[in-house]
Amino acid sequence: MAAERIIAASAVSAMLAALFTSCSSSQVGNVNESSSSAATTTPTVTSTEIPIEVTSAEIQTTTADAPPSTASVKGKIFSSDGKLLVYSDSDGTRNQPDDYKIPFANILNEMSEGLDLTFDEKLKVSNPTPVDGIDGVGQAIQLTIDAEKQNAIYQYMESNNLIGSVVVMRTDGSLLAEVSYPSYDPAQYAGTEHNEDLAWGTYGNKAFQNYEPGSCFKIMSEVIADKHGITSLPDEGQWEYGNFPISNWDWGKNQSYPIAQRTLNSAFVNSSNVFFAKAFDQIGADDVLSDLSTIFHFGADDNIECDFGMIENNIEVYCDDDLRRSAFGQSYVLTCPLFLAALGREAAFGDMVKPFVLQNIVDSNDCENILADGTAPNEVIASIPQEYRQNLLDGMAGVAAGLNVSVPAGYSFIAKTGTAETWVGDFLYITGCIKNDNDTGTTVYDDYSNYAATGSYIIVMQIQNPSDHGFEFASQSSSYYGGVVNTVLS
Repeated sequence: MAAERIIAASAVSAMLAALFTSCSSSQVGNVNESSSSAATTTPTVTSTEIPIEVTSAEIQTTTADAPPSTASVKGKIFSSDGKLLVYSDSDGTRNQPDDYKIPFANILNEMSEGLDLTFDEKLKVSNPTPVDGIDGVGQAIQLTIDAEKQNAIYQYMESNNLIGSVVVMRTDGSLLAEVSYPSYDPAQYAGTEHNEDLAWGTYGNKAFQNYEPGSCFKIMSEVIADKHGITSLPDEGQWEYGNFPISNWDWGKNQSYPIAQRTLNSAFVNSSNVFFAKAFDQIGADDVLSDLSTIFHFGADDNIECDFGMIENNIEVYCDDDLRRSAFGQSYVLTCPLFLAALGREAAFGDMVKPFVLQNIVDSNDCENILADGTAPNEVIASIPQEYRQNLLDGMAGVAAGLNVSVPAGYSFIAKTGTAETWVGDFLYITGCIKNDNDTGTTVYDDYSNYAATGSYIIVMQIQNPSDHGFEFASQSSSYYGGVVNTVLS
């Protein structure tokens, strides 16, 4: 991911078995409320000189100001469900258990600019006690990612040859899964500090790479049109101007064109490019860009600084055509599936919260022993005005109804599809939320062991090889999206 990240690789048997441990998942993340204070003894003054009085406050201040000691060997990385993901040999080389190394490789490893590098400094703070009897080992971090779900989604994508990514985000912004297929075996690249193909190429983390989002952008376009009172417009199916007309996906197939007055809801559910291009043209670039920034934290100057790196969206308008095509996620619009997950969360609950992946800083001996909290959950960074939320929800419910994705009782489903023309070919997206009827969007979780009882799941699926499946449009991939949903909820 972003930032400088450092890994290594090798083994010394005296420490390997000791460090290769996993903590129980039954109580992962449960904060131990009890605390014990260290006993303090006052030394006997034998000097005839008058002793200098040192107050306890001065001692505490001195201790608090002291910088943390640096470990010579980095600490471990655990998953939210207590699985060991990364550990060090005594010489500092980094290793991953066979069960998880490939599904996690392109989000963890140094050669992919992964989380092991992102959290390098935290992992080099000395553990409060020797790790398995060995000094100089760093503290551990616990991620919000569920290792078993990560594995299961990766295996599902592999078995169906779904090149692309799947992001699963909980309501509080924590990432439950961040899967990118294909990945690689890190053992084959032992000793490699950086590899461009592993970081950004074939095996890179596609969930964190920017491309055009296609019609998933219309989640934002719908709200902006509604805000400016554009609730119906003529839709001819193709808007001809200049040398490059804008066409709807069903132009030439739908005999109902021209539509004298298409409603905003119909335009959204049927994904009309013409409607939203006309809407943006009518609103004007200044207001469109301002609304994208203030309502959705989206723009060239609206980077989202997450604990795993910077989400850098892009939109540029140099002419009227740029503005019109931006309305359906083309032209100079760029974003990544991680942002689409945050956008899906905002669509479902009205507020966008910052995505994060650091659950806790923990003891490398025992990931149930929490040393410090991770990233704060539920950090709101943008909001849809209350009066425009329901129309968007109705539109996304209409899209979801046409996808034939089943969800269990107690959940509802909303979604938006997107077919994007990128510089490397067509990409398909489905951005949706499996919304728990008991989810208020404000719950704070001490851990995620019982998340399913009240929590929702924002799921973004991106397919970068649609032609291999005979797909032209994102809606055709809905059966695969349903498979991902079943994997998450199982």
